Amino acid sequence: MIPAMPSAVFSSPAAGAVLRCGQRAVMGVVAALLVVGGVWASWGTAQHVMLTKGRERGTVTVTRCGAETCTGPFRPLSPGVARDRVVVDRSAGVRAGRTYTVVVKPNSDRAVRSGPAGVLFAWVPLGGALLLASVVVAGGMRLRRTAWVLAGAGVALLTAAFVAV
Repeated sequence: MIPAMPSAVFSSPAAGAVLRCGQRAVMGVVAALLVVGGVWASWGTAQHVMLTKGRERGTVTVTRCGAETCTGPFRPLSPGVARDRVVVDRSAGVRAGRTYTVVVKPNSDRAVRSGPAGVLFAWVPLGGALLLASVVVAGGMRLRRTAWVLAGAGVALLTAAFVAV
């Protein structure tokens, strides 16, 4: 405590209640921002996987993988053009020589995995955000049950994505 400040400022019950309320409000905003950030990060890929109407859907047979991406020929299953090469982000589940169902992003040669594995993998950033938000809710807001629900949802999403991919 600063010596020039009187201790009576923080000793009243009303001041303590205001500080606790302020702390919970700030931590609630931080937790909400974490979850919104997770949704925002996930939606960039999830929109292509979940809203496939009007998009090119097909299969890609991975022929070559680099450090961050894999490439291969694209065969359309919906109205579209066969391509000699599309790029898929490399993940733990993508291997050379295997065929995957994909959706091509509009006006590009980039593709994202589709189906249940693609949907779950697209929402992985949200799972991580839920885990981080659970720590903020438990520690900053002292809402342990809510934190356990958030953590459980995050772990379930990450586990499902791991199993599906």
